[in-house]
Amino acid sequence: MAEKVVITVLGKDRVGIVAEISGVLYQNNVNILDINQKILGEEIFAMTMLVDISLCKVSFAELKEQLGNKGEEIGLKIVAQHEDIFKFMHRI
Repeated sequence: MAEKVVITVLGKDRVGIVAEISGVLYQNNVNILDINQKILGEEIFAMTMLVDISLCKVSFAELKEQLGNKGEEIGLKIVAQHEDIFKFMHRI
């Protein structure tokens, strides 16, 4: 059974953002189920990913830490939340 996580990314656009983040996911055996990205204005990068972490090599906490570290490294805000928490926080 899939264990779904929503990853949101926000920051200044530049080449290679998707590759950097998907590289972290690939190294940890995380499957990308859906990805949506947009450039707001002329330079603000916004991306949402739905991923399955059921076969992830590390704990969810460790994955969040790795994504956070990658975000600091490349100057982006990266947040990972379990799908249920994301839905609860963004309900209408």
